[in-house]
Amino acid sequence: MNYNISVLQICSYYVRTNLYQNLFNSLERFNIEENVYIFVDKDYEINKKYKSNICISKCYYRFDRLFFHLKHFKVLKDIKSKMDISKYNIIHAHSLFSNGYIAYKLNKKYNIPYVVAVRNTDVNLFFKKMLHLRNLGIRILLNAKKVIFISESYKKYVIENYIPVRYREKIENKSIVIPNGIDEFWLNNKFKHRKFPQKNNLNIIYAGNIDRNKNVETTIKACKILIEQGYKVKYKIIGKIKYNRYRSIINRHSFVEYIPFCQKEELINYYRSSDIFVMPSKHETFGLVYAEAMSQGLPVIYTRGQGFDGHFEEGEVGYSVQYDSAEEIVQRIKDIIENYEYISSNCINKVDKFDWNLIAKNYYNIYKDVL
Repeated sequence: MNYNISVLQICSYYVRTNLYQNLFNSLERFNIEENVYIFVDKDYEINKKYKSNICISKCYYRFDRLFFHLKHFKVLKDIKSKMDISKYNIIHAHSLFSNGYIAYKLNKKYNIPYVVAVRNTDVNLFFKKMLHLRNLGIRILLNAKKVIFISESYKKYVIENYIPVRYREKIENKSIVIPNGIDEFWLNNKFKHRKFPQKNNLNIIYAGNIDRNKNVETTIKACKILIEQGYKVKYKIIGKIKYNRYRSIINRHSFVEYIPFCQKEELINYYRSSDIFVMPSKHETFGLVYAEAMSQGLPVIYTRGQGFDGHFEEGEVGYSVQYDSAEEIVQRIKDIIENYEYISSNCINKVDKFDWNLIAKNYYNIYKDVL
């Protein structure tokens, strides 16, 4: 079969999540030839079988990660030996620094255009802390045909904080916001029979890893304020506890119920028995769980200026908050209660924005535009 579009997907984060395979599966419907190159360290254990177009290459040592150029010199040499680079007419790098650097170097040698995504690690690790690599990140952006951000807030933050003024217009003009998608399970099982919360009786929920970044402590503080104000509050925390200190924090509060990590088929029932989803993460590229909760009619409280912020107007499907302000979370919970039926209905009606089939079509159009 002859393909008009042949894409080399460079995606070092592929093995950490099903997110990318959902995208690649959806793209296949558009008669695209795609091969995926994933680079991992030599100690990584490959414990499952992947499709034939997935190349997972153990090409560097774990300590090489301390030296950006050493690691990526090895990766670049490896990808040239493993992949027939010349057969592709576009490269899609799924992060700016690690993956984007490889796309940038291949572009220089083979003159193949590339598009590049900007992710949480790029913003909060590379741009923020690795000052010696900032100029490299800017060069990768300038040389890309398209720049893909997961949210409008991340796009604005990067351009305003890390891009020199003389380059901002050029980069902004080729930047596009495309969210991540959610598993079709959630879209196929929307919950359309949600009841209005009982007066002063709230069931708050969070699902995900339990660590410093996800910030359940601030939500607990907000629950305590609501209880002091006469509300009856139950707070379900579902997920894997990363550090024992969080287990002790949870155990100290009788209104908190901890539920270990569970599969989506069980999680959906916890969502349906709750009223509001709250996750004031410190940093978040996107936050799939917000969209998953929306599919169950749960209004969401998310972090201002992070990945989910900007996809909807304030009060449309929930509210943004300052991540460390328990007082603001309390106020926004009250605002949701005041307009619960409208917000809950919006969540169900607008969650199709995160359908992988629609998202894949956006990427397909980008590929066509670049070529």
